[in-house]
Amino acid sequence: MKERTLSIIKPDGVSRNLIGEVIRRIEGQDLKITAMKMILLSKEQAKGFYAVHKGKPFYESVTNFMSSGPCVVMTLEGEDAIKKYRKLMGATNYKDAEEGTIRREFATDIEKNIVHGSDSKETADFEIGYFFNNLEMMDR
Repeated sequence: MKERTLSIIKPDGVSRNLIGEVIRRIEGQDLKITAMKMILLSKEQAKGFYAVHKGKPFYESVTNFMSSGPCVVMTLEGEDAIKKYRKLMGATNYKDAEEGTIRREFATDIEKNIVHGSDSKETADFEIGYFFNNLEMMDR
């Protein structure tokens, strides 16, 4: 099933010049980038994006981290895009991620794990809408 998902190259990926490498891997999985921009989240914007995690032990640290530097946000489209991108990213804890995944190869800790991707269609709809309007997304 053709679907869309959100991808974020987090501040650690941007600061380590991994944007091109992540995009190369995305396109190598037959996922099409239908929108892309570089942003700098404020602390409040990061809190809004991660509101689902409010009250969890990592909420403050993840919102601090995500507002610490520029991110690249993208919408990806393709057959089973959510599942395909999550497999490409690897497990959240990079130590548990499969060989060859983005997180296994580039992450430095569980929070600084280079990329984010939506975990369901409902999450993707919210996350895409958080960063993009319909005029910013291309049908490819």
